[in-house]
Amino acid sequence: MEVLGRLLYLLALLGIGIAARRIGVLNERRTDLLTAVAFYAALPALVFYSTYDQSLGALLSPGLVAAVSAVFLATAGLAWIVHRRRDSRARQSVAVVQSYHSNLGFLGLPLVATTFGAEAAAVASIVLGIGIVLQVPLTVLLLVTLNDADAAVRDELGTVATNPVLAALAAGLVVSTVGLSVPAPAVTGLGLASELALPVALLCVGASLRLDPSAFDLGDTGSVVAVKVGCMPAIAWVALTVAGVETTAFAAVLVMFAMPTAVSTFVYANELGGDANFASMNVFVTTLVSLGTLFPLLKLLG
Repeated sequence: MEVLGRLLYLLALLGIGIAARRIGVLNERRTDLLTAVAFYAALPALVFYSTYDQSLGALLSPGLVAAVSAVFLATAGLAWIVHRRRDSRARQSVAVVQSYHSNLGFLGLPLVATTFGAEAAAVASIVLGIGIVLQVPLTVLLLVTLNDADAAVRDELGTVATNPVLAALAAGLVVSTVGLSVPAPAVTGLGLASELALPVALLCVGASLRLDPSAFDLGDTGSVVAVKVGCMPAIAWVALTVAGVETTAFAAVLVMFAMPTAVSTFVYANELGGDANFASMNVFVTTLVSLGTLFPLLKLLG
């Protein structure tokens, strides 16, 4: 019942976000403001709070890093094979990207933190960091190359270096390694800010979801859902098992890779020549489907 209650909570917040957009409470300006609060405050606070007192050696084990990297690359390779025959380059590029580019920050990390606790959240923060370094450059390069997009690739990739979540992760790992003491009031404040990460992020995701029925194609969208929600967690299970990742980290990483396609892929598609309506549809459908697949997955993980 606890797992079901958590998933109903997620669904309720997503629904509130969707409803708030439809009635005008969360218009584009307010949604952007709420997203900024999540991206620049709540998520960095959660990342730092989860990692500053953890053992760097335990978090950055070679097996974990290798397994996580392998999952991203293997899923991207599978996506290329599955979607290589799309007639439209704009649709093909989006299908490939959205098959591996996961919503690790706004959904994955907060969900792991509230479900499995601090140790798992620290591992999820590492996965998020690796995801930022791998996902964003790969997504930008694929979209630019396949669509012959006229874009400043260096500027697009520069966002990785200035990502506040990545900076918070680096700061947390440095504090952990050096053994610096964080003042109690700061820890309390960070803890309170981190509690906002999941509800604020879910409201943002809900308000950002767009459904254009004319963009729906059962075969195209279904293949994206199959790779993202079905194959990616399965690949992760195999990679983590082969790497011998311990139980808590195993559960955290698996849930991270069971997340739907990131909302940011719609933004990238819109800016870099992809089929934006198709991208929006895929974000919506993978989000709904993943909420259904999370229930048996969390029950299986205990």
